[in-house]
Amino acid sequence: MDGGVGNTPSSKYPLFETHCHLDYLKENELDRVIHLSKEIGIKKIVTISVAPSNFKDVHKLCHADDMIYGTQGVHPHEAKDWNQGVCQEIRKDITNNDRIVAIGEIGLDYYYNHSDQKDQRAAFEEQLQLASELDLPIVIHSRDAEDDTIAILKNFSSSLKKKGVIHSFTSKLPLAEFALSEGLFLGFNGIVTFKNAHDVREALEICPTNNILIETDSPFLTPTPHRGKENTPFYLPFIAQYISDFKKEKPEVLLPKIYQNSLNFFQLD
Repeated sequence: MDGGVGNTPSSKYPLFETHCHLDYLKENELDRVIHLSKEIGIKKIVTISVAPSNFKDVHKLCHADDMIYGTQGVHPHEAKDWNQGVCQEIRKDITNNDRIVAIGEIGLDYYYNHSDQKDQRAAFEEQLQLASELDLPIVIHSRDAEDDTIAILKNFSSSLKKKGVIHSFTSKLPLAEFALSEGLFLGFNGIVTFKNAHDVREALEICPTNNILIETDSPFLTPTPHRGKENTPFYLPFIAQYISDFKKEKPEVLLPKIYQNSLNFFQLD
């Protein structure tokens, strides 16, 4: 990594921000984020939708700059809002917008239980079916729901032609091992730099380079050394550098591989 913007290093090698929420940023204007992201080596950004209430925001952001793409999906927190009308809205938007490159963020969250677990499972399964029909990859959220996540994904193993990523991976090794055996990706973000994130580093240790994606999940989970500040895509180099050091792979070897993983995953190659 070279000297970059302020205290943020820049990368000689292209970076791909695979998961952020640009419409949630409060302290950083979009133009600044785009400018600084380009300046430090980010070539592409995927901004993630979580509910019908931000579908239009994500759609608009996808057309703010050529580097930005998006997803459409209903997060488990919002599973109570899932219905066939929402399903058709997602299907229509994807059909009419080639900037939407995945179904997500979908999955299960039994930690917060903002939606009933039965509703979460139904929304997850129906969105997996939609991804199968549309031949799109999936962006998966799983928290304290490993057994049900595995069971549901097993049911779709043969029908999902394009695989998925378990983003912001924080689960135990069994979910990592299952995901990798299925050809899924693991998404690593600023959590991997946190002092007590032992489970995340265990997953990173067993994760082959070909199954790694990197993300910020901004504005959340700001990496060390900027914890306490609003996270942004242009902090991605800190995560890239940490993973390079942890895996004991030179950036010139590792980062082009991860970038290619991202292009392949989102079918942008």
